[in-house]
Amino acid sequence: MAHNKQQMLALTADVLVIGGGLAGTWAASAARRAGASVILVDKGYCGTSGVTATAGPGHWWIPPDPAELRETAIRNRLKTGFGLNDPRWMARILDKTWTTLPTLEGFYDFSRDPNGVVQYRALRGPEYMRALRHLIDSLGVTVLDHSPALELIQRPDGSVSGARGVRRQTGEDWQVEAGAVVLATGGTSFLSRLLGSHTNTGDGYLMAAEAGAELSGMEFTSYYTVAPARSTMTRSMSYAFATYYDESGSVIPIPAGPETTRPLARALLRGRVFCDLHRTPDDIRARVPTISPNFLLPFRRWGIDPYRDRFEVTLHGEGTIRGIGGLRITTEDCQTSVPGLYAAGDAATRELVAGAISGGGNINSAWAVSSGQWAGAGAARFAKANGPASPGHALGQAGLRPAGSVANVDLRECLNLVQDEMLSYNKNIFRDGGRLRHSVDVLERAWRDVSAKALGVGEHRLRTREVAAMLATARWCAASALARDESRGMHQREDRPTTEAQFNHRILVGGLGTVWTRGDQRQALELAS
Repeated sequence: MAHNKQQMLALTADVLVIGGGLAGTWAASAARRAGASVILVDKGYCGTSGVTATAGPGHWWIPPDPAELRETAIRNRLKTGFGLNDPRWMARILDKTWTTLPTLEGFYDFSRDPNGVVQYRALRGPEYMRALRHLIDSLGVTVLDHSPALELIQRPDGSVSGARGVRRQTGEDWQVEAGAVVLATGGTSFLSRLLGSHTNTGDGYLMAAEAGAELSGMEFTSYYTVAPARSTMTRSMSYAFATYYDESGSVIPIPAGPETTRPLARALLRGRVFCDLHRTPDDIRARVPTISPNFLLPFRRWGIDPYRDRFEVTLHGEGTIRGIGGLRITTEDCQTSVPGLYAAGDAATRELVAGAISGGGNINSAWAVSSGQWAGAGAARFAKANGPASPGHALGQAGLRPAGSVANVDLRECLNLVQDEMLSYNKNIFRDGGRLRHSVDVLERAWRDVSAKALGVGEHRLRTREVAAMLATARWCAASALARDESRGMHQREDRPTTEAQFNHRILVGGLGTVWTRGDQRQALELAS
């Protein structure tokens, strides 16, 4: 399957999977079990990289019997999805997750309840990812660790036929010609210091858009997570019992329910915010070291008892990670709008199951398991139906093949600009039309500069492409938020505080030189009561 060219590792396979997190490893296993030869390339080390490896993921896990259990769960999710999710997809995901997780027996040591019943729903992230690495190794998947993809390859007929990238250990380039490609590159938090997300820079969105793919749901990016100030420890479970204080020591009123972001953000715009966890029940305190073993580490380092002492907190934006948007899915096996290109996990839109609110941990994990397997199996079928890998042309533009005269572009300054537009509380949480139009204009000017002038050379190619990807993603997010001229779910417009029936549809977005948006009117949707 492999042969070497000068300074280029050249490989062929039926299916190429880009990304080695939860969705990517499930995709690789499904493609291999469907009889395809599979290569998986990961930006980090497959088995430790990605947001799952630092978490304790639960899954949307509901028994099939009695049937009313799933019917009720789907009905409740529809009520909170603001008309953008799909009950049929939710049923498919529940069933796929239910039948999939037990297949990890032999690779993962599942816990048991006091009655000896195996518990499949919640897994510990590090062991989970290590088990998935062992699974794909056992199936004969070829894995290239520390080998980020830089661009896709496209056949003359428009279908995707592989990718190119770089091996970070050696500096050597790689190229994989494949019958079909699965993008499982995750979402992006725009490097907000979200735990486990440092390699998630939106690369898959940019590569897919260069091939002509559309995105959906990119306006839903205003999910934020509480963390101790100056830390990346965004494990949020314990903050369900938090009491927040302003700088004067007065308690900040937080309404009952899950909505804490907006009052905390308002307080943070006024000054520093502090927190303690003294209301945490004793039984929960006892379980935290097992459920989130890394949660207490920074407090121990600082000599703080979070259940007794107050500590300063902040909010980290989660972008499209616990947002919803991603590549638009056009078929039941998770093909994008480009033939031969499939998407899974956070690289794909999660509107189908989450609607207009964040899917959170359990929904997103179930989506990653399910979409990964559908995408992997779909890619294997596409490769079989359309013949072996064949040559194509490389698609990379911004950062690789600038449209104008090459000149120095300050990548740090560009990233600061993206983060200011996408993470600032007063722009991304408290939105209005004027601020969104300003963001669109600022990001547009930056894109013209980067696409025309930036050229990454040698070890700087990856960073240049990452910044271009985050900038492109920010443009699609801002344009979609401006196009949704209403408030719906996590997208709240201060100048449009109501939900409008005329927007009972998903918003599609795409384009690089010129960003476009349009309503996805092909699917009739009913706003949940």
